[in-house]
Amino acid sequence: MLQPKKTKYRKQQKGRMKGNSQRGHELAFGTFGIKALETTWITGRQIEAARQAVTRYMKREGQIWIRIFPDKPLTKKPAEVRMGKGKGAPELFVARVSPGRILFEAEGVPLDIAKEALRLAAQKLPITTKFIVRRDYVETSKSE
Repeated sequence: MLQPKKTKYRKQQKGRMKGNSQRGHELAFGTFGIKALETTWITGRQIEAARQAVTRYMKREGQIWIRIFPDKPLTKKPAEVRMGKGKGAPELFVARVSPGRILFEAEGVPLDIAKEALRLAAQKLPITTKFIVRRDYVETSKSE
């Protein structure tokens, strides 16, 4: 599961996410990608499930990049605990995602395979996403 090796502080406040993504909103490495259309927190487990779905469908061909990392700790109190007595213990890590953020990128496979692989990844995520292709992409046929 994805999580930081070391953090400066064990706990963080919730914070607020508003507006669109200011960085990470353009394809940087691959030819195909999925872009977030909503604001949410995505857990390390969800990212790992999506990564496995892509890798399996692409049969370990091509290359994928994960453009988000869960670095925000979330705390939870144990079940049936009374109110008060401080904040709970850190339970999991989440990545903050704003609209426009590129989540996954892929390269080295045909368009139809990449589209289906990233569709399967998007099903594992708790938000709506959009499949995007690099502007200068030209599809080459295998019969050449």
